[in-house]
Amino acid sequence: MKFYKQSANVTPINDTVFKVAAMAKKDALQNPELVVNATIGSLYDENGKIVAYNSVFDHYNQIPSAIKASYASSFQGNPSFQKAVFQWAIDQNVNLAHQVIATPGGSGAISTSFRTFLDADQTVLLPNIAWSSYQLMASQEKIQVCKYEMFQDDHLNLEDIQTKMAQIAKQQDRVVIVINDPCHNPTGYSMSKSEWEKFITIANEISKQVPVIIINDIAYIDYSYCLPQSRQYQDTFNQISENVMIVVAFSCSKSVTSYGLRAGAAIVLAKREENVEEVKIIFEKTARATWSNIPNAAMDNFTWVVEENTKAFESEKQIYIDLLQQRSQCFIAEAKACNLPVYPYKEGFFVTVKLENNIEQVHEKLMKEHIYTVIVEHGIRIAICSLPLRQIPGLALKIKNIIDQQ
Repeated sequence: MKFYKQSANVTPINDTVFKVAAMAKKDALQNPELVVNATIGSLYDENGKIVAYNSVFDHYNQIPSAIKASYASSFQGNPSFQKAVFQWAIDQNVNLAHQVIATPGGSGAISTSFRTFLDADQTVLLPNIAWSSYQLMASQEKIQVCKYEMFQDDHLNLEDIQTKMAQIAKQQDRVVIVINDPCHNPTGYSMSKSEWEKFITIANEISKQVPVIIINDIAYIDYSYCLPQSRQYQDTFNQISENVMIVVAFSCSKSVTSYGLRAGAAIVLAKREENVEEVKIIFEKTARATWSNIPNAAMDNFTWVVEENTKAFESEKQIYIDLLQQRSQCFIAEAKACNLPVYPYKEGFFVTVKLENNIEQVHEKLMKEHIYTVIVEHGIRIAICSLPLRQIPGLALKIKNIIDQQ
């Protein structure tokens, strides 16, 4: 006798990140000088401590208990938070109808988008190198997955994206595609504005057949190495046709180092106000039926940080962007010197070693050498966001030597 519905998937979650991270921590208790823990996808300082910005949490700690205890003013999120998110996350030149719906992190924005735009057995188009939770979110909704090849040499494979979108358009009544950009997880790739322009042209062409929904996951946007220009690609959004919609998935987790507060937003953009309004209603109902509303104090704090404490926040965050850049430059330079193949990296939390064969064996061998990484599709992810700079010199060569032994 089973107590759950017949369609439920009872296969245990195989979350390699937390599993391998736990192994690294255990090893570090016995071999603190040997362990290289490149698994953690959060920002850590040079002393191995998680970063929690003073410019963020000094204010959060002063928020009255009554505000922390209170419900948000609506299921869509506090109006002040909605306004602050739009102004913070979206380029000022974007001129489209829009709605902002507060969600529990970027995860809530993406999973709700899957549920809203696709029926069971329909297909979502994902990158072939991607955050594994996309696939899990799809499977929970009985949604099929098609994958586009991310790269052609050192640039985005727009040809394969166009081919896969066209194939899906022939099979179902809409196309939903996820673009994790800028600072792609797990490769660190960022699309150029030219690539975005070409992609929007492709989406517009496909939309002559069926509606196209672009889910732009911007979880890491605030760690771009060229922050003043990091949102300029969004100007291309103005060129979408009336049959294209964009959902920008924003996360407070990375932007304001508030992973555990579970605050984020889905920013819905389209040419026609009525289309945006309809989707907003569906998102709002989903919120009411699942998480109800996100933490009131998290919204209050984000709004204060980006509206009243911007200078201090940006200054503190820049320290860690500079540190990320130092870490990545060191690893990439040494990878190039020893011919360790990595996917084209530009900026962000992660670098991914390109590996098609013997991935499990290489991963196991690395752990025997006290080097802990995360297996992703077509490679091994190095979390430079949490790896102290002192541990990076020589790491690429060690990985290369282990790969060559297979």
